[in-house]
Amino acid sequence: MTAPGLGKEVGPSLGINKSFLQGLYLAPSVVASSLKTAIFASKLMEDLGYKVSPKYDEARADIVQTIEFGDEKKLIAFCQGIQKGSAVDSTAIPTPYDMPGYADKVIMASGSFVQGSSIELSCDGPIREPYVAFLQGGLTYEYGKLGVLKAVQDLEQVAK
Repeated sequence: MTAPGLGKEVGPSLGINKSFLQGLYLAPSVVASSLKTAIFASKLMEDLGYKVSPKYDEARADIVQTIEFGDEKKLIAFCQGIQKGSAVDSTAIPTPYDMPGYADKVIMASGSFVQGSSIELSCDGPIREPYVAFLQGGLTYEYGKLGVLKAVQDLEQVAK
């Protein structure tokens, strides 16, 4: 017999390890933070005049928040702002590029601790009308809010 706090399996026949239990323990707060970030972004961007889906007060089926910019430069600036507000690779500057499987160039921003993690703050979008960004994640609400505010700051520079 072993204990999860010791980093060993919790019963060899179950195959449950410490990382699995840690995920179960942290998942509710991480998902709640991600949803709060999406709701914050939805309300803020709608107040700034952008079309969002879902709206801040609508029922949600996942953690993805769409924001329609109607302008290529605005989409790019917002995604670059998300990157600048990220905990990892904040000095990287995402640019649109051709990506296998996509008909249009795509911009992707993600300052993730774990590559490809959709629960961490990220934002991407195809470079085509109506220039929609797909925002998701935020391990903590504070981190997600900071990223969104930085993105809005960069967006406002382009919108002038």
